[in-house]
Amino acid sequence: MARRVVVLVLPRVLALDYSIAVNILGDQPGYELLTVGEPGQAGPAAGVVIVPSHPLSAVDDADVLVVPGYGDPHLPPPPAFRTAIADAFARGVTVVGICTGTFALAASGITADRRVTTHWRYAGMLRELFPDTKVVDNVLFVPDGNLLTSAGAGAGIDLCLHLIREDFGVEAELAAGREAIASPARLGPQPQYVDVLAPPGADLAATREWALSRLSQPLTVDTLARHAAMSRRTFIRRFRGETGLPPMRWLTLQRILVARRLLETSDWSVDRIADAAGMGTAANFRVVFRRETGSLPSDYRRAHRAVDV
Repeated sequence: MARRVVVLVLPRVLALDYSIAVNILGDQPGYELLTVGEPGQAGPAAGVVIVPSHPLSAVDDADVLVVPGYGDPHLPPPPAFRTAIADAFARGVTVVGICTGTFALAASGITADRRVTTHWRYAGMLRELFPDTKVVDNVLFVPDGNLLTSAGAGAGIDLCLHLIREDFGVEAELAAGREAIASPARLGPQPQYVDVLAPPGADLAATREWALSRLSQPLTVDTLARHAAMSRRTFIRRFRGETGLPPMRWLTLQRILVARRLLETSDWSVDRIADAAGMGTAANFRVVFRRETGSLPSDYRRAHRAVDV
């Protein structure tokens, strides 16, 4: 039976955030998608009026409730919307906030002592308005139990793909990404406002591409600086300016991405994956992988195996 995904059409809903959720999740065969709201409450925002297909009461049948971003997030949604969110969360429904949609979740009282994120521009406001909420700065998305929140529009895509992966596996996620012309979901802890996979046209893009082709080899800051024909100090400064990350932190994230793909799609041993990803020993690989993803490689493989290989 398909899981019912309900997209909440708040007053002043942002058309981009709404369309991301509707298009990516609505195209997933395992989901039945509804848009819900109250007549006359849906807009306009930026000249766009979105008319929900179902009344707010349809939230009662949701398996997943998605709350897209909306304008003027310091203004709480109407009480009926807040009650619908709170009741769904209390029933164990997976509640997803995209961008400023996190403000609606907080206004509904479900984020107290929970880890959430939002667009970097609004993180300070969220923290000030809801001091009992644990706001995580500069990450793409944060899962905390049945509460998932993301930053802006691009991170909303990542979160939707992450949700598909959790519900239906990596093959479904990859298919959804291909349909949307989007990369597989990036790790949630990556920074919001940089592309850690070598921004096109950046001065150090060639060095990052060179490093990506040699992740199984020992790489140091000095090695990368020599390839870029820069001093160590200048290289670190320029690298961080382009990616938002220190060089070795960037390398670790790339190696984790390689390890994830191999765990999902191959039958390689942990030792072989550790070597291919440049993680050294299997013991070191387990420590780093758990620190970055929250799970051991063996547990991750069981949860995300694409096919029986």
